[in-house]
Amino acid sequence: MDSGQERLTHAQLRTPRAAAVAGILFSVLLFVTFALVRISLPGDPFEPGTWLDNSLLYVTLAMHLVPFAGVAFLWFMGVLRDRLGEREDRFFSTVFLGCGFLLLAMLFSAAAVVGAIIIAFQASHEALEHSAIFHFGRGLAYGMMNIYLLKTASAFMITTSTIALYTHLTPRWLAIGGYVIAVVLLIDYLGWSLMLFPFWILLVSLSILWEMQAASGRAG
Repeated sequence: MDSGQERLTHAQLRTPRAAAVAGILFSVLLFVTFALVRISLPGDPFEPGTWLDNSLLYVTLAMHLVPFAGVAFLWFMGVLRDRLGEREDRFFSTVFLGCGFLLLAMLFSAAAVVGAIIIAFQASHEALEHSAIFHFGRGLAYGMMNIYLLKTASAFMITTSTIALYTHLTPRWLAIGGYVIAVVLLIDYLGWSLMLFPFWILLVSLSILWEMQAASGRAG
């Protein structure tokens, strides 16, 4: 085998592991982002905007973490499709990709709206605070994050768990746990319940890494 083929084989072996690590990175970044938002922004969409008068450091940091989390999530979806290989079903693959892209769209859009509110407040806080524009933006971000992102994450987990259950992509208990968490997110919103989504992604990524290391040990 020449050096070019060796480099190609080495890249093929490293790509899934890098993507699985990206899944862990996504989980950590999203968990931190949600935590910073929760402790900084009131859960009430009708709140008059007093949080803007406080330090915006945590909110600003959370908005800057979102793009990195989004890129890591794309890598995570890539490793799942890579591990499926020829077992991939076109129907579930389409739903899987659609839910993933919608989730990122909602996450990025909500972050952009919150960022726009912060910039507008810093430019003219007297005109923005208690204005209709502020309440529109606040309500838009609230709906994207707490309704559409929440439901899309549930759909993503249901689809991924179904694929994992029939293809043995993850342990059976992890796929069933995905169904349970998805149902919780669908029927109720508990303030911090959205944290369950990155936690489940973290478990899936760790499971993939564990399986890959075990396979490497058997091959060695």
